[in-house]
Amino acid sequence: MNEPELPPDGRPVDVYLNLLRIRMASEDYELLLDVVRPVLRAIDEHQLPALDFALEDSQQEGLPQEVRDEAALVIATAVTGRLDNKVIELHVDEGTSPIRVVTDADTADDPVRLGEIADYIRERRRLDDELRGIAEVSGLPTDL
Repeated sequence: MNEPELPPDGRPVDVYLNLLRIRMASEDYELLLDVVRPVLRAIDEHQLPALDFALEDSQQEGLPQEVRDEAALVIATAVTGRLDNKVIELHVDEGTSPIRVVTDADTADDPVRLGEIADYIRERRRLDDELRGIAEVSGLPTDL
């Protein structure tokens, strides 16, 4: 959906939520709202927390993958104002499960860019492991 197609004064995230309300089962939609409401409220209040937490929170255990994916897309729409976001899977490390990442449609279709994202994630994991090791040796908490 392009910007001229949006209803007057319609925020892209509201349009996307309305589409999901129509498309999703009622109970899944309510689960979705439970997940995204606090994040959308924080965005509206300009108190954006680190968005890594939103779908990996221990309170979200048992949440169906489809609801997690849609929640990620709702949050991405709220942050970017774009309706063309996609959830993709990246194979970052051999022998581990792929990770899910939200990106725009152009990036999702660009294998070079996806490789750069995977490289960044690998490097971030390496640094996290290094910092965890330093914290452990120093007697500091390791739950980075």
